[in-house]
Amino acid sequence: MAKRLFTTRWPWQLSSTLLGNAYLGFLSHAGLYRGFLKNFCFPGLNCYSCPAATGACPLGSLQQALASMRLLPSLALPALSYVLGWLLLFGLLLGRFICGWLCPFGFLQELLHKIPLGPKKKAPRSGRFIKHVFLWALVLILPVASADITGYGKVWFCRLFCPAGTLEAGIFNLGLRPEIHTMIGTLFYGKLLVLIGILIGCIIYLRLFCALFCPLGCLYGLLQRWGCFKIYISPENCSSCGLCEKVCPMNLKLPDQLDSNECIRCLNCMKICPTKGIRLESLLLPHTVVDHPQRTD
Repeated sequence: MAKRLFTTRWPWQLSSTLLGNAYLGFLSHAGLYRGFLKNFCFPGLNCYSCPAATGACPLGSLQQALASMRLLPSLALPALSYVLGWLLLFGLLLGRFICGWLCPFGFLQELLHKIPLGPKKKAPRSGRFIKHVFLWALVLILPVASADITGYGKVWFCRLFCPAGTLEAGIFNLGLRPEIHTMIGTLFYGKLLVLIGILIGCIIYLRLFCALFCPLGCLYGLLQRWGCFKIYISPENCSSCGLCEKVCPMNLKLPDQLDSNECIRCLNCMKICPTKGIRLESLLLPHTVVDHPQRTD
């Protein structure tokens, strides 16, 4: 049974996307869902301000808590602890499984890459440092270090760059609420250009945003090394055929970078390995091993 758990990813990705955006109340009134589920962080990149979103974005929530630190420390510290708890839970329990199996924006990138336009490439390895800069500068440092005259900081990544927010919250809300069209300014048009550039780039480069820009995936990657799942390769079974590297969506050097911070655990390498030398093990259930499922995606 365990070997069949990871035969294909798209049903998991589709289900996660639908569950994370299951609120249909926006069809009758143009407003956000603010019910009980919004108290919980959704594991993937899914904007809080999307009219259909049922949960909070962990990245946006983290920035909001940090931005409030100067002005309202007594409220910000419990909120920050709460969000960090969710991030630790997600990162240590699943790591970048979330990126490969549960993230709606990751799913969108893979669908875009299937469009038969232009050459098909993998994101360049040389640009991976960008998401680390985004994580430390835009997500962790600037929301606390820079504040307006009221003492409140800004959610810099969401404000300046996040393409998921522009797509799910910006464009979606503009379509539902014509009265906010007058609020559009230079900042929105700049973010719209970023979104268009990333979407076009994802048609050519597989998971371009994940590989180069996503600070949430970067954070999960840092926690992944202490996580509950590990992917192993048996050196004696490796024939150095190179097939695992060819099917890796993150352009990793395999098998050397197997299960590294950049690995989204799509398990393509395990599915294609001709010697069945790659396996997935759970540290919570040490006798549970998933190996060489059929490749169906």
